[in-house]
Amino acid sequence: MADCVVADADTAVKMTEDALAYLPDEKLDGDMAPLQLGELDLTTDEFILDEVDIHIQANLEDDLVKEALRTGVDLRHYSKQVETELQRIEQASIKDYIKESQNIALLHNQITACDSILERMEGMLSGFQSDLSSISSEIQTLQQQSVSMNVRLKNRQAVRSHLSQLVDELVVPAAMISTVLDSPVTDQEFLEQLHELNNKINFTKELSFRETLACNDIQDIVDRLKIKAVSKIREFILQKIYSFRKPMTNYQIPQNTLLKYRFFYQFLLANERTVAKEIRDEYVDTMSKIYYSYFKSYSGRLLKVQYEEVADKDDLMGVEDTAKKGFFSKPSLKSRNTIFTLGQRGALLSPAELEGPILIPHTAQRGDSRYPYESLFRSQHYALLDNGCREFLFISDFFMVTGNSGLDLFNSIMGKTLSMLLKSMSSYVADCFDSIAVFLCIHILLRYRAITAKRGLPALDKYWEAVLELLWPRFELILEMNIHSIRNTDPQKLGVLDTRPHYITRRYAEFSSAIVSINQTFPNERTHTLLAQLQVEVENFVLKMAAEFPSRRDQLIFLINNYDMMLSVLMERAADDSKEVEGFQQLLLARTQEFIEELLSPPFGGMISFVKEAEVLMERGQLERLKNDEARISQLVRGFSSSWKHSVEAMSQEVMRSFTNFKNGTSIIQGALTQLIQYYHGFHKVLNQPTFRSLAARSELINLHHLMVEVKKHKPNF
Repeated sequence: MADCVVADADTAVKMTEDALAYLPDEKLDGDMAPLQLGELDLTTDEFILDEVDIHIQANLEDDLVKEALRTGVDLRHYSKQVETELQRIEQASIKDYIKESQNIALLHNQITACDSILERMEGMLSGFQSDLSSISSEIQTLQQQSVSMNVRLKNRQAVRSHLSQLVDELVVPAAMISTVLDSPVTDQEFLEQLHELNNKINFTKELSFRETLACNDIQDIVDRLKIKAVSKIREFILQKIYSFRKPMTNYQIPQNTLLKYRFFYQFLLANERTVAKEIRDEYVDTMSKIYYSYFKSYSGRLLKVQYEEVADKDDLMGVEDTAKKGFFSKPSLKSRNTIFTLGQRGALLSPAELEGPILIPHTAQRGDSRYPYESLFRSQHYALLDNGCREFLFISDFFMVTGNSGLDLFNSIMGKTLSMLLKSMSSYVADCFDSIAVFLCIHILLRYRAITAKRGLPALDKYWEAVLELLWPRFELILEMNIHSIRNTDPQKLGVLDTRPHYITRRYAEFSSAIVSINQTFPNERTHTLLAQLQVEVENFVLKMAAEFPSRRDQLIFLINNYDMMLSVLMERAADDSKEVEGFQQLLLARTQEFIEELLSPPFGGMISFVKEAEVLMERGQLERLKNDEARISQLVRGFSSSWKHSVEAMSQEVMRSFTNFKNGTSIIQGALTQLIQYYHGFHKVLNQPTFRSLAARSELINLHHLMVEVKKHKPNF
């Protein structure tokens, strides 16, 4: 143990000496010799003058150097002090190393032991690294083998899938054979097996195209099953089609049954086109005859419940009520008024009525009910709309046709029926003179066309257009005939003159309001143009009739009564901003103002003319010209004060007698009294001018406020 300690001490001393060997190359046992400037080699490349300058400047910036320079310390003495201090510190450091020599030796031994341990660890890790390299190569080999096995597995599975499908398709199950041969076609199992059979037929076709020999094993049995299935399907569908022909049969029920088995026709179309064409042709022929028979019979029976009294060529708006009629002719005025009046006929265009139940002719005959033509037209065409839409949807679904093919098939079925209906419409239109009935039929068709467009069913579009091409020209012709009848009317042949509304203007008002109200939903510019022409002719007719009265007052009363009546009737149905309403409002206002002036003229004409004359002179500044009319002014003042109440009462009574519409009469009286107060206010204003302030008659003027209060008592209340 002692030897070990000594050895460790020697080792520590040696390590201390080695450490000191790395200290600066200076003397360790004595005072350090001062650095002499002579020892510096100023000619070497390391110490050029510029660098010396830089070092000097840098040292001069040091705080310690600055302090030494400031206090004037002797650098040599100071250098010796520094060397002494360094030697002392060095000796102390050596003593510390010697003191810790045992610990340093212990640390050395521990480091040596650690080095050996780390060396062994290094060997182990190197072995591990070698083992891991060999394992990695083995893993890569296994991975490559796994990928290869996975590819082989996928290939085998793909082959198995194809072979399995091929084997499954090449096998015809016994259940399929027994079901196709023995089960009714309406069984769900038959339908399922038919799908499977169709798949096998398609598969064998594909294999035959590829020249696969295995398909020869099942080709014969598949063909036999196909023939049997086609035979049973053909028999089933034809039986359903033949059932349509039975009397009183609701063909929609067997149609719904066929839709449940629409795959039957698809199977025939794919595998036996000849049979599919036979069934399609049989269906087209059967349904064409059914629809034709039904609509021909229904249209004929509908005409039996039409009103017996219909319009003819003499039932025009301008035909006089006193026209001669034969012994068997219908009463003129009554008939014509119903022709030009809409009444409840317009309710037919409401959604509830438009798509309401169709008329049952024999039920109507039993109840002795009669209908206008537009009701029959609505019932007939709603039946066509309902059946046509249903038929188009059926053939599109069952026969699997779309676009032009679907339209062609629909026309093959409904073409004969539509032609018959067009021919019937054409014969009716040629002899029709009921313009409201024709116009209602037009708007019924426009609404039905909108319904089919909303449903996305274009099958009846051409038929709608064809009927509209029949109805529009006829409506315009009847309207033009009415226009000509009013234009050619002779006022002198219309009987006794009367200031009350004329029956021709009433016809026009009823007719115009009917057409305008119907036309609001689907406006037509041609209709507006014809109505404007008709309105012009009616206005001219009213002016011609008014000219027959000898006095202007009677003429104005006649004009106001007729304008007011036409405006009232129009406003019941037409919009307030329609051209017809606005036109008659302007005419009524103009004639009313003129009549008020005419009404005020007899009792208050002198005062009115004086006020107008004075106001003109006031504007010119020439009022002095009336200064000499004191007697005239006094007479006007006293005359008004004494007679205005009686005159107002007389005016009110005359207006009430002259106008059939009390509301209009009240409005005219109010307008007249208002105008009278304005004139009297103007009279006051003139007499308050300096020119007339000295008149004695001014004191007899009635107070304007008092006059207004008294006038209000004479306003009639209805």
